[in-house]
Amino acid sequence: MKGPERLDRAGYPPIALDPDEIVPDQPGVSWVYHAKDEVTGADVAVELSREICSDGASDTKYNFKVELQHAQIGTLNGCGQSAPEKFPEFRKKNQLDPDDNADDKDKSKDKTKDDKEKDKDKKSVLEPITNFKLPTAVAYLDANGKVIFSRGAIRRTVAPEGSELAVSHDGKKLLFTRSDSKTGPERTIVLYDWDTGRLRDLATTSVRSAFWSPDDSRVAFLKYDGKDWQVWTLPVSAPETAALFSAQSVDSLHGWISATTILASDLQNAYWLSDDKPTQTVSLKEIYGDLFQVMSSDTLRPNPINTDLLLVTAYYLKTPAGAPADSVGLNSTFFLYEVLSKRRTILGPSDSYQRAAEWSRDGLQIFYSKGAPGKVPLSTWSIFWDATNPHRFNSGAFFVIGK
Repeated sequence: MKGPERLDRAGYPPIALDPDEIVPDQPGVSWVYHAKDEVTGADVAVELSREICSDGASDTKYNFKVELQHAQIGTLNGCGQSAPEKFPEFRKKNQLDPDDNADDKDKSKDKTKDDKEKDKDKKSVLEPITNFKLPTAVAYLDANGKVIFSRGAIRRTVAPEGSELAVSHDGKKLLFTRSDSKTGPERTIVLYDWDTGRLRDLATTSVRSAFWSPDDSRVAFLKYDGKDWQVWTLPVSAPETAALFSAQSVDSLHGWISATTILASDLQNAYWLSDDKPTQTVSLKEIYGDLFQVMSSDTLRPNPINTDLLLVTAYYLKTPAGAPADSVGLNSTFFLYEVLSKRRTILGPSDSYQRAAEWSRDGLQIFYSKGAPGKVPLSTWSIFWDATNPHRFNSGAFFVIGK
C-alpha cells in the first residue's frame, strides 16, 4: 500500500525504511516504490516491472524485474514474485467497499499524535534475531583489573593485571599485554595456555596489541623501534623468528582481515596492510564523519562474516545533549561503518558511555563495556547488530571473545 519497510542484504544488518508513496511509471506495467533510510535519511526507490525475470541461480522464472536504488549503497538488481498471501492487510484493504474506505480515511485524520507515533513504532520493529550463538570462550578484566579467562562454566584468574586481551579462535589460548614500566613503552605480550595452565612471554621489549591470525598459527602485534610503532608477526610455534610485517608507521592495531591482511591505523588513516597486495588506505575523517574525534585508543573491528562492515568505537567531538560524560568529560560510543557505501549507523545507547565494542564470532552480536557517572564500574553489555535486545551480559569490562 506504500513503499518498502525493510531492506535486507546478505552480510549486513537489516535497514528499517520509512515507506513513502508509490508512483505508477507505466500503469499496469511498472511502478516505483519510494522510501527513506530511517537511520541516514537516504532516498530509496524500488522500480518493479512486470516482465519475466531469472535470478541466474535456478530455473525459476519470476513475474517481475526489480531494481533498487539506495542513495548511499547504490543499485541492486533482482527478481520479484507476487505473494498476496503474505500481506493480508493489503487484501483486506482491497475488499473494503468505497464507503468503508472513506470511513477509514476519516478515522485516520482523527488519530492523535500518540496514535501516529505508535503506528510508526510498529512499522519500524524488526524481526527478532534467533539464529545467534552465545560465546563459550571469553576473557575480560574484573572490577579489580585482574585478567579473567573463562571457558564454559570454568573461570580462571590468569594475571593480577593486564590489557589488550585476545582469545584464540579455538578458545584454548589467551594473549594479553603486561606493562613493564609506568612511564615508558616497555611492555611484554604474554601467552596463557588453558590446557597446561602456564604463562610465558611471547614477545618482549616495547611490544603491545596482539591479535591471533584466523587459523591461530600466527600473532600480529605492534613493536616500537625507538621512533615508530610498526606491525610485526610471529609464528606461535617459533616466536623467536618474529619479523616485520609492514614498515608503515601506525598508532593502533585492529586485527586480521584475512590470512594475509591486517588492519591498522595512525591518527589520519586506516590501513589494510597485506603481504600479497598493495596497501589500501582510507581516511579516518571519511570513516568518523563530523561527529567523532580520532584517538589512538579507538578500535575498528571488521565483521567476521563481512569485512566491508566495520565496528568502530570512538569519542564524540561534542557530547550529545543529555548524554553522560566519563571521568575526562567525554562521551564515547560505537557505530557501524560500511567501507564501500560510506554508510554510518550509530548503535550505542545515549544513556551511557561505551568502550571496546567487539563482534561475536557469528557476526550478529556486539559486546561492549558500558558505564555511567556515579554508577557501578564498567560492565559488559550485548546488543544485536540491528540495535535490538540490549542487555547486561557480564560484570567485567573490555570483554573479548575467542569461541
